[in-house]
Amino acid sequence: MSRRIVIVTAVHAPSARYLPEAYESLCAQELPAGWDWHWVIQEDGTTDEVAPRVPDDPRVTFRQGRPGGPGVARTIALAHAEGEYVKVLDADDRLAPGTLARDLAALERDPGLGWATSSARDLMPDGSTVGFPGDPAEGPIERGAVLDHWKANDFRAPVHPASLFVRRDLLTALGGWMALPASEDTGVLLALNSVSRGWFSARTGLLYRKWDGQVTSRSAHVDPAEREARMAVVEARTRALESFRWSYPPRGTPRD
Repeated sequence: MSRRIVIVTAVHAPSARYLPEAYESLCAQELPAGWDWHWVIQEDGTTDEVAPRVPDDPRVTFRQGRPGGPGVARTIALAHAEGEYVKVLDADDRLAPGTLARDLAALERDPGLGWATSSARDLMPDGSTVGFPGDPAEGPIERGAVLDHWKANDFRAPVHPASLFVRRDLLTALGGWMALPASEDTGVLLALNSVSRGWFSARTGLLYRKWDGQVTSRSAHVDPAEREARMAVVEARTRALESFRWSYPPRGTPRD
């Protein structure tokens, strides 16, 4: 039997028009022999606008649910995530060629790593791309490094949480994505880094679409009071996990 990577996508009606491009980028991925992928698309709501955009492919599962934000949609999608690894792919983004294979190779060769991320580029409305300054060097990301950078740089993580690739059992142990109106993906990234080492691939892995309708472009996303509250909860969770001294892999587990 093939081993599986589960691609988890949260979608709402305005972003559904980009699903065909996300699917195209997923179909272009090449995986080692013995591996396949399963795409779980979870609508954050129960409209009639998303289903017509869902590809007709047996490797694709589409579900709907009451709206609760992207973090809730991704977390409930884990009910259908039967695979060893979970890869995030937002509905309006695209995977760069080779992304899945590189993420998979990093975690397969080092069982001491719990998650991986990759370099991301903004995909502009005119089709051009813009890189992010300050990417770390390719290689392992030690425990606590993401929190340190995040605190020192106005709550900006050194790697993009929308490029996350993670061991499914570790993600579910942490409860999936945080129950926040935004920054839920940053919250799970910091939680993961508080208990496990990660990996960063310097090759572009994600094309992060910039468009007027995305959630992060709304004024509520930058409301100072809400942002302060979100960051406080994210930090509190991360430091609590650190204080409990829980780790992945469990202490005493031999590494290859």
